[in-house]
Amino acid sequence: MSLRPRPNYVNKYSTQTLQQGLEEYYAVNPRITDPRKLSPEFAQILLAHDVSHVILGCDTNMYDEIKLLPLSFGTSDFKLRDYIRTNRDPQIKPAINIMYDDLIKQHGVVGLYSSILFVLPRLIPELVIIWFKNRGRNKYYPFLNYYSLLDRSLLEIRQEFDLLPLIKS
Repeated sequence: MSLRPRPNYVNKYSTQTLQQGLEEYYAVNPRITDPRKLSPEFAQILLAHDVSHVILGCDTNMYDEIKLLPLSFGTSDFKLRDYIRTNRDPQIKPAINIMYDDLIKQHGVVGLYSSILFVLPRLIPELVIIWFKNRGRNKYYPFLNYYSLLDRSLLEIRQEFDLLPLIKS
């Protein structure tokens, strides 16, 4: 059981702005590398990942971390092919390594991989549901170009991009 309070941004009907949710995300996760302190080109993918946590109402527990990537692929304009291309880019690969290093710092190597194995059986049914719910989707939130959303409420963003059915809490 986590000792930290449950963040407001994970509330399905949160009226915080995306900017407020992002500020809360960094406040309740002080061990996560804050990309706003890095060079903009290097930090872009990290910040977009963190914004996805907030928009999609995902915390930083292992269940939500594993769920976030396929959920982002299904609901944002950032697809698996983009992830693969990004992961191969020598300019961006170090940023992805920072995310991995943050997970290692938080869980340890053995803890990280054992928690993944523990979470996967519970998560797979939800991933199948997410896939079915997103099959006909034709409106995607902007993964990298989210700046116009920063001053909008999370509830408004989630309604506009039909994300509410995908958020549990």
